[in-house]
Amino acid sequence: MTERVHPGPGSAESLAPAAAIEQALPGPLRNGLIALGGMYSMGAAALWGLVDDLVRRRFQFAEFMERSWFLVSVTLLPVVLVATPLGIAIALQVGALAKQIGASSFVGAADAVGILREASPIVTALLLAGVGGSAVCAELGARTIREEIDAMVVLGLNPLRRLVAPLLLAGVLVSALLNLIVIFVSILSAYLFDLGVLHGTKGSFFSSFTEFASVADFVTSELKACAFGLTAVLIAAYKGLNTRRGPTGVGEAVNQSVVITGIILFGINLVITEIFFAVVPQRMF
Repeated sequence: MTERVHPGPGSAESLAPAAAIEQALPGPLRNGLIALGGMYSMGAAALWGLVDDLVRRRFQFAEFMERSWFLVSVTLLPVVLVATPLGIAIALQVGALAKQIGASSFVGAADAVGILREASPIVTALLLAGVGGSAVCAELGARTIREEIDAMVVLGLNPLRRLVAPLLLAGVLVSALLNLIVIFVSILSAYLFDLGVLHGTKGSFFSSFTEFASVADFVTSELKACAFGLTAVLIAAYKGLNTRRGPTGVGEAVNQSVVITGIILFGINLVITEIFFAVVPQRMF
């Protein structure tokens, strides 16, 4: 039986405490940190490749347009169908509370704050991840188990530049556009509900809305949507390209990408919201 020789203070093994720390961590935590590092590395490499291709005019524009159209085609109808009851639900809850405290004129302001700042980017990102991201993850996962990605590498093609970089740019652009649609449809449905059911007035809704909704709110909503869209497609691409164990692995990767995206999005939303309240002065009712 061979006795293990402990490394000396100058050996390479003694200079790598990260390996010992990694082995000491619980399995789920270790796997999560490894996946997080992998997503960060892949995202950084894909974004660097995107910038380099744009500068050198080698960007895969056809792939970008195809990805953008695919994401729009699969998410546009669900976004509209979700945004309509979203605006009605917010108007109903806010309107009922406003009437109880005698502040019916602030329904528009509450809708502006609730929809513009928080609801619209979150709804957009969750639908993009649940509909578009899951489809992208399944497609890349199928390519991975069929060894198409390995074949691209053998042929000298970089999968991150050919597939992931256009997808990231498409996710950012589509998420920003879909967020505009969610804002418009939600506020329109909230306005019509307030006018027809809650018997509000046009003047009170729009005056309070324009008084409390600022350009900073709109810019923050769009920044959130872009960050959420980038995160959603990055996680979907990472899970798809790291699929294992055949068709079963593809299904597990799709499920994991949607769940992980939802958890991370709410964390990012909290960070951006805290930064917004720290930077932008808030108006009081």
